[in-house]
Amino acid sequence: MSEESAQEFAVPFRETAYDGYRSFEYLKPGHDYEVFEFAKEFGRVPLYDMGLDEEQDIRTRRLIDDNIIISLHDHPNVFPADMSQVHDYIRTGREHTSYEGLSRSGMTAVFDNMMDGTACVTSKFGWKWDDIVYDLGMRLSDAAHQKYARIAYNVDDIIEAKENSQIAIVLSLEAATPIENEVDRLDILYGLGVRQIGIAYSESNTLGSGLKEARDGGLTVFGRRAVERMNALGIAIDVSHSGDQTCLDTFEHSSKPVFITHAGARSVWETARMKPDSVLKGCAETGGVIGLEAAPHTSLSHDHPEHSIESVMDHFVYCVELMGIDHVAFGPDTLYGDHVGLHTEFSRHLGLAQATSGPSFPRVEYVAGLENPTENFYNIVGWLVKHGFSDEDIVKVAGGNIMRVLNQVW
Repeated sequence: MSEESAQEFAVPFRETAYDGYRSFEYLKPGHDYEVFEFAKEFGRVPLYDMGLDEEQDIRTRRLIDDNIIISLHDHPNVFPADMSQVHDYIRTGREHTSYEGLSRSGMTAVFDNMMDGTACVTSKFGWKWDDIVYDLGMRLSDAAHQKYARIAYNVDDIIEAKENSQIAIVLSLEAATPIENEVDRLDILYGLGVRQIGIAYSESNTLGSGLKEARDGGLTVFGRRAVERMNALGIAIDVSHSGDQTCLDTFEHSSKPVFITHAGARSVWETARMKPDSVLKGCAETGGVIGLEAAPHTSLSHDHPEHSIESVMDHFVYCVELMGIDHVAFGPDTLYGDHVGLHTEFSRHLGLAQATSGPSFPRVEYVAGLENPTENFYNIVGWLVKHGFSDEDIVKVAGGNIMRVLNQVW
C-alpha cells in the first residue's frame, strides 16, 4: 500500500485541533539540532484489514468519536529509518513526537513513556536522573510550542482534551529507578508533570525487584515509603516490569488502585513478562486495571504464536474472564518505526541476549494490527465490535476503566 493510500485511510475520526506542527520546528534543523531520516509515520507497513463490514466500521468510528479513548502505555515518538542510528539519535536528547500520527489515532489521551530506560543521553545504561530530567525538559519545551497536544496534570485535562479535539499526554516513567534513594525526587518529578511511575524495570532497584530476577525480595522498606509518597502526591503506580512478589506487596501497601500498564497473562503465554493469575487477581481485587501489551514478541499465545492483534486479544479475553471487564484496558507499547529493530539494537548496545525463557515462537517483523499508535484503537475497537462486545463494555476497556482509576488516584 502506498503512503498516500495509508494517509487517506488514516484520517482523523473527527476533526482535531492539530495544525501541522512538527517537533522542534521552532528551531533550525541542522543548526540547532542533528537531523535524521525518520521512519514513515504512515504506510511503513501494510494496513491491517479487520474485515469489518460497513455497519461495523460505522459503529467502530462512532464509539471512538463519542468516547474517551486512552492508551495506558505507548511511546508515540518517531525513530530513525535506520535503527543503527538510534543511539546517536537518543544522545541528542530530542525524541520527536508524532503529533500528526496522534491526531489520526482517535485517542483522547496517551500515557507517554518517553525515552525511559533508553534515555542514554549521558550514560550507556540509561535510567540516570540527569538523563530523565533532560528528556522531560526537552519534551515539555517541544509541547509548549504547539496547541494540539496538552500535558495532562489531572482528570479535567483529559476531559477538556476531548471537548477541545486535542490529545492529552500523560508523562510517565516505567520505573522509579532514577530517584535512587531520595523519595523527595518523586515530588520533583510530579512538579515536572509526571503522573505515572513504575516501581522497577526488569532489574531491581531501591524500591523492589524486577521481573528478570531469579529471587524476588518484594517491596523494600524504601519502596513502601515511595508508594506512600506517590499515593500522597497523586502519581499512578505501575508494576508491569516488577517481580511477582513486588507486585503483590505493592497492591497490599498502596492506598490507591495500581496499574499494570502493559502486560498480559502468564496462563496464556508462559514468560516472566506476563503476569500470573495471583497478580492479575490481586490487581483487580484492589481496584486496579491491566493494559494489554503488544510490543513485538511479548503477548503471544499458543493459539496465535505468530504475534498479531489476535495474540493480544487472546490475553484480553482471558483477563476479562479472570479479572472482570471493569479491570481491563489496553497499553499497546508501540511507536513509529521498526520496533523489532529497536529491541535488537538495544540488546546489542547493552550486551544483553535477545532470547528469553519460554515457549518457542516464530519471529515477526512487526505485530500485525497493532504496529503503531495511529492504527491501534481502530483495530482494537473494531475487533471488539466484530466479536459482539456491547457498547458499554467497549467504552469501559477503551478508556472508561482507566478514567475510574485516575479519578481515585489523581
